[in-house]
Amino acid sequence: MQSIPVDTARLGVLRCAIAPEVKYSNAETKEIKKDRDGNPVYTIAVTVRQDGRRISVIEIAVPGEQKGVVEGAEVRITGLVAFAWAMGDRHGISFRADAVTPVMPVTPAKNGGVA
Repeated sequence: MQSIPVDTARLGVLRCAIAPEVKYSNAETKEIKKDRDGNPVYTIAVTVRQDGRRISVIEIAVPGEQKGVVEGAEVRITGLVAFAWAMGDRHGISFRADAVTPVMPVTPAKNGGVA
């Protein structure tokens, strides 16, 4: 499966739509999926909105728990790659990233009353 790097700077505003959820390799036994390094894999749904376009939602698999990522928060995605997949007559694109982190709001510096 070929990985395709994604330039997140071209994706516009990225917001968390669904907070990180652990991904199961077996839903019946609740066995948690692990990556090659043994880290648990989490899934985060992120909205993507480019200028003048409709919002799209992508699900991104990330290794380990992503702290501070909550629904509605603007996020930054590091190391995003896409993978094309096919199983029989089903096909699609899946996404994986190194990390999803919250973008801290920029608070204006207070003038301190200086004129």
